[in-house]
Amino acid sequence: MHTRITHTLGAVAAAGALTTLGLAGTSMPSAAASTTPAARPAHPVTAYVANFSSGTVTPISTAINKAGKPITVGGNPAAIAITPNGKTAYVANEGSGTVTPISTATSKAGKAIKTGTTPVAIAITPDGKTAYVVSEFSNTVIPIRTATNTALKAITVGGGPTAIAITPNGKTAYVASNSGTVTPVSTATNKAGKLIKYGNGSEAGKAYIVITPNGKTAYVTESGPYTPGDTVTPISTASNKAGKAITVGQWPVAIAITPNGKTAYVASTGSGPTGCIQAACSGQAPAAGSGTATVTPIITSTNKPGRPIKIAGGAGDIAITPNGTTAYIVSSPYVIPVRTAANTALKAVTVGPEPIVIAITPDGKTAYVALDNSTSRGDFPGQVIPISTVTNKAGKGITVGIDPAAIAITP
Repeated sequence: MHTRITHTLGAVAAAGALTTLGLAGTSMPSAAASTTPAARPAHPVTAYVANFSSGTVTPISTAINKAGKPITVGGNPAAIAITPNGKTAYVANEGSGTVTPISTATSKAGKAIKTGTTPVAIAITPDGKTAYVVSEFSNTVIPIRTATNTALKAITVGGGPTAIAITPNGKTAYVASNSGTVTPVSTATNKAGKLIKYGNGSEAGKAYIVITPNGKTAYVTESGPYTPGDTVTPISTASNKAGKAITVGQWPVAIAITPNGKTAYVASTGSGPTGCIQAACSGQAPAAGSGTATVTPIITSTNKPGRPIKIAGGAGDIAITPNGTTAYIVSSPYVIPVRTAANTALKAVTVGPEPIVIAITPDGKTAYVALDNSTSRGDFPGQVIPISTVTNKAGKGITVGIDPAAIAITP
């Protein structure tokens, strides 16, 4: 079983990077807007699920909640991002050191693109011209020209990079490393700037980063396995200076920002991983244990944390609806809806054991949650559970591959 939180993933995590939800760089209504979901796009919308241990990606038609034929990619696909025009999904294959492009029109995989060792995150510029791939054990970011699917020269960044976010104007990619640094990269020159220090370094754990929709502030955090971490650091993108650290719950494992940019939500497990050695834990999210899981709202205008929201189970990935009214937090065996207007948790939605990642359709009507059904008894196919955001009711599970690790939905 591979419990992985890949933040290209589930929430509006990399504002401007056009990752899982295809929302970055667009104008969003405020969190106080109507709870009525936006109109569904006229074109078909597909959710793509990366199956870590199967070496496949499963396409799911969101119109009928039916899985298509699995698409073979590289070894251990761990992250996925889709171009803003929705034509190509890029899959980072952690085990084979490659990225596989998939045509969304045909669901056919193209030729694998070689990257550095252990690609774990991917983000695409708002203009769709370049995909940036984070290679954790190479300490590099590799730009890929999407027009030709060719990799450019690797860019050296801080040690142990695990997350990336791109500003909405597309000018700078920020790469967060578990060594306690963030590297700004100019997308015009593909040159790395001066390292920005934050936190204390998480000893082969995982870093997380998001950028506000106005592009002014990046928020970065980190988690274990040996250093718990309990802060989020704001970074001014104008000066590339880190501000005062903001205290949140221990072992933060996910962060997302509302579409109006007013609030950042940080999910913390409250306790560290269990039975996990350093080599095995690298890049994985700490498992929930005996501590109190929380979600901490941060007001971005003041960088002040609000009262932590206690979460049943163990907090994990976060996704926020396009209208900003509800944040959905993965918390085994539940998904917890949180009303952003009042910062109150609603009744938990039971989805099943080991929910890993979550993503929401562009019209805001459905959240898709991936479950890892593998246990100590063996590896078993995972499931994706659709949740109606209108009723907060879970639908019938959709079978996918083994160890689903990331979800991306076409714009």
